[in-house]
Amino acid sequence: MKMLKSTLAVLTAATVLGVSGFAQAGATLDAIQKKGFIQCGVSDGLPGFSVPDATGKIQGIDADVCRAVAAAVFGDATKVKFSQLNAKERFTALQSGEIDVLSRNTTWTSSRDAGMGLMFTGVTYYDGVGFLANKKLGVKSAKELDGATICIQAGTTTELNVSDYFRANGLKYTPITFDTSDESAKSLESGRCDVLTSDKSQLYAQRSKLASPGDYVVLPETISKEPLGPVVRKGDEEWFSIVKWTLFAMLNAEEAGITSKNVVEEAKSTKNPDVARLLGGDGEYGKDLKLPKDWVVKIVSQVGNYGEVFEKNLGKSTPLAIDRGLNALWNNGGIQYAPPVR
Repeated sequence: MKMLKSTLAVLTAATVLGVSGFAQAGATLDAIQKKGFIQCGVSDGLPGFSVPDATGKIQGIDADVCRAVAAAVFGDATKVKFSQLNAKERFTALQSGEIDVLSRNTTWTSSRDAGMGLMFTGVTYYDGVGFLANKKLGVKSAKELDGATICIQAGTTTELNVSDYFRANGLKYTPITFDTSDESAKSLESGRCDVLTSDKSQLYAQRSKLASPGDYVVLPETISKEPLGPVVRKGDEEWFSIVKWTLFAMLNAEEAGITSKNVVEEAKSTKNPDVARLLGGDGEYGKDLKLPKDWVVKIVSQVGNYGEVFEKNLGKSTPLAIDRGLNALWNNGGIQYAPPVR
């Protein structure tokens, strides 16, 4: 009898957990659809990733990822509101439910992915920590920075990466930490520190904002792996899948040659079965995500494929002039690769 009661208790607990888990599935999407927009956490002003333009509109690759999610969910890329967050605020804002998704040049690490109740949905930008120095310093390599004073943004993975690098190379340094990237850059410009360290993408962005960008050089070393990508709360796989497959759709569209200019016509006339599946002409793949058949068409027509978004915000025609490098597609010299829609 005791064994029977014990077994029933276990089964009852499992049933409750199962029902509870099911009840939570889709809670984020339901709440978003009810309020009519996505609340997206972005940086507090990083050119190329998320920064207000002259009209106050947030521009950048991180902001465009959120617009792409809005296009998938609502069919309207404007159905998104932005919360500008510094590095210290970003995770708390997501954990507390203040934002629905964090798309803020945030590095995917094991402790963040497994120990903070969060899930990374993919990699928007493959990056690495580097150093920005005034040319007057006469430094050609990070290994010449023994004794340097270094500006670092607090609350980032950069602090540990720099500590590891200097210790591994037998070098000494003096860190000066700041809450925002702008404060760090201003301190470099004023001469308070010898070099500024951050993800290389941020170094290019901060250099573009200095009074004399040409006076500064990004040193050649990349001392860490910094895969940057969107983050959601753990426990809602449905919302996780939507954000994840939005990025994958943008990558697959670029690989297939589908752009904002041709996507509508291709959706009507393509004879390519892979493209037909991607754009909703064949199969019901949007249904699996609780999205309409033409969700990818909405993303690409309103926001662009991954390559278009990269070039518009970070590429050679922008003040940052960042080469695709690792962020090129896997079949074009890079490592960006998306699973297929099928």
